[in-house]
Amino acid sequence: MELLYKSTRGGQSGVSASRAILQGLACDGGLFVPERIPALELSLGAFAQMSYQETAYEVMKLFFTDFTEEELKNCIKNAYDEKFDTDVIAPLSRVEGAYYLELFHGATIAFKDMALSILPHLMTAAAGKNQIKNEIVILTATSGDTGKAALAGFADVPGTRIIVFYPKDGVSPIQEKQMVTQKGDNTLVVGIRGNFDDAQSGVKAIFGDQELQEKLARAGFQFSSANSINIGRLVPQIVYYVHAYARLLENGELSEGEPINVVVPTGNFGNILAAYYAKQMGVPVAKLICASNENRVLYDFFRTGAYDRNRPFILTTSPSMDILISSNLERLLYQIAGSDAGKDVELMDALAAEGRYEITSQMKERLKDFRGYYATEEETARTIASVYEDTGYVMDTHTAVAACAYEKYTAETGDRTKTVIASTASPYKFTRSVMEAIDQDRCAGMTDLELVDELSALSGTGIPKAIQEIRTAPVRHKTVCGVSAMKETVLAFLGAEQE
Repeated sequence: MELLYKSTRGGQSGVSASRAILQGLACDGGLFVPERIPALELSLGAFAQMSYQETAYEVMKLFFTDFTEEELKNCIKNAYDEKFDTDVIAPLSRVEGAYYLELFHGATIAFKDMALSILPHLMTAAAGKNQIKNEIVILTATSGDTGKAALAGFADVPGTRIIVFYPKDGVSPIQEKQMVTQKGDNTLVVGIRGNFDDAQSGVKAIFGDQELQEKLARAGFQFSSANSINIGRLVPQIVYYVHAYARLLENGELSEGEPINVVVPTGNFGNILAAYYAKQMGVPVAKLICASNENRVLYDFFRTGAYDRNRPFILTTSPSMDILISSNLERLLYQIAGSDAGKDVELMDALAAEGRYEITSQMKERLKDFRGYYATEEETARTIASVYEDTGYVMDTHTAVAACAYEKYTAETGDRTKTVIASTASPYKFTRSVMEAIDQDRCAGMTDLELVDELSALSGTGIPKAIQEIRTAPVRHKTVCGVSAMKETVLAFLGAEQE
């Protein structure tokens, strides 16, 4: 039975999975959601006997129903291969009573690799299925990690170009170096004078410019997105929550059907939404703990039911979470509103016009699976230091936000349900913040890349290939522009300047 997709804002429905992946954003500005969340067809015990690749197929085939078995398995095989430095793709490490799901063993050492390794393969297969002759232009805003993972995935993929916008002063030095050294004749990286929300709003405005879309179509181009607003990016993230539960079963840490809690450091809301979808598919998740940094807009939302972006934007040591407009939250709003597109439009219009909205008491009641917590900068650093001192385990700043949130949750509730914490990036991406938290004196006078060796010595772990590669790589992308010039920058790259 084919699973079709519709827009959260009601303007599109009956869209195939391949079409939704190609389009990225719905024509009315909404996000594509499946008409229903499918249930897992196999027992969780059966998944305990499967590889990551086999689990990926069993999950994704339920959502991407217009892909043939051969097409989907080929996408999975090409995505989850030797570019990951561990055999199990997403290993679990038990630290201080929790299970850290390490999602950073891919080519760019962040969790975005888990979905962005497969998205180019899904997209090119989808283009073939739909007789797309236009060149696909991937247009993406990044808060630090999506950009590099998307660039690595799409670099030199035939029939595609990729343009990534990032906040010029809002990512770590290593994140920036990873992006601006990216190879590939079809790639463009642009620094924005502004924050991530500015970049994301600019990208959405370009997607929503119908006149521009028509002009580019005449020139042989069409836009799509690699952000988690693309359903082809979101669905692969569901896989690792099914996989994590299965590994705990396999290792005898759980009995089948025993609930777990999941903690996710959260910015754009895609990763925790994937965990919510896994729960709806049949993974026994009890609580979904949404961890925020000092940009605590989601914490306030889950506590009060009011979403308000009218607040200072804070640059933190966990930059991938420095977000005040969490795009994927719209998918959750649509669901808790009873799939009411009119209500979704009302809330999104209020956010656009006033910077805030408030959900109904009935909608808030449907959020009972979620709990929100946040960590200050001081608490984040203290968590990195204390976990290292107690166990020798080194985590990055985003994972530390989640670990701090978990500690606050257990202190507040006394809930000792076994817990999986999404570890979303390697500490090597944030060497200065991690090293200063553990041993500030050791950092004096060193650059972030010089601190890589110090972190390796301190942690006893090998330096990832992704870091070794950028040490001597030349800077290839030097473009910087204001938000108002984003459209012209895109047109110039495509050779389709304003008429």
